[in-house]
Amino acid sequence: MSSTPASFSYLTAYGTSRTGLSPSPPDHNSVLDEEVRLYTNNKDREKYENLADVYAIIVTMEHLEKAYVRDSVTAAEYTPSCAKLIAQYKTAMNLVCDLIPDVEQFMKEYKLKCPAAVNRFKIGVPATIEHSIDPIKSAKYVAESVSHFITLMDALKLNMKAVDEIHPMLSDLMQSLNNVSSLPAEHEAKIRNWLITLNSMKASDEINEEQVRQLLFDLENAHNAFYRSLSDKN
Repeated sequence: MSSTPASFSYLTAYGTSRTGLSPSPPDHNSVLDEEVRLYTNNKDREKYENLADVYAIIVTMEHLEKAYVRDSVTAAEYTPSCAKLIAQYKTAMNLVCDLIPDVEQFMKEYKLKCPAAVNRFKIGVPATIEHSIDPIKSAKYVAESVSHFITLMDALKLNMKAVDEIHPMLSDLMQSLNNVSSLPAEHEAKIRNWLITLNSMKASDEINEEQVRQLLFDLENAHNAFYRSLSDKN
């Protein structure tokens, strides 16, 4: 069978008049039911599927954050789900980093309003780690906090600079400090900002010498403030 030109197929499909009159208008319902394809090859298909994954993860995180705030999910349910979404978000973003240099611009383009999700992805840890959920100030948590301070500072002094080396230690420190709730707000904010900074980088990235020096300075000041806060409460 010979191929039919696209223009002829279009006119034939919508009933060209044999008397020379204008073609009859297309049936409205048939136009609405026609599938609109976003891609014509496997490469484009993968691109749109990856973008759809990012979109779905952002929306899911927004619903999870709101559910936690409204006490619709417990801390035990929220924490692993949030951590999983953060990991999925990082993986999904690595696949579209050349398409989405800025997630907020992506949300604007696709008319997404998910401020809670954006905040959680920036911080990179669940709210149960960012904020204290256990008011008990036990010797165990104090000892853990001191240990995490020393471990992280020693690691930096040993020239450990990779994000995937530093971020877990900083996250552990943040969680233990929140269990004690004794660190002054100013120093807690600095540690949280470092978490945000590291979370915006790739796992293989390294902080530079200036950042190492500043992080050590902030940690030492926070460590001293932590001790003072404990003494003031005794």
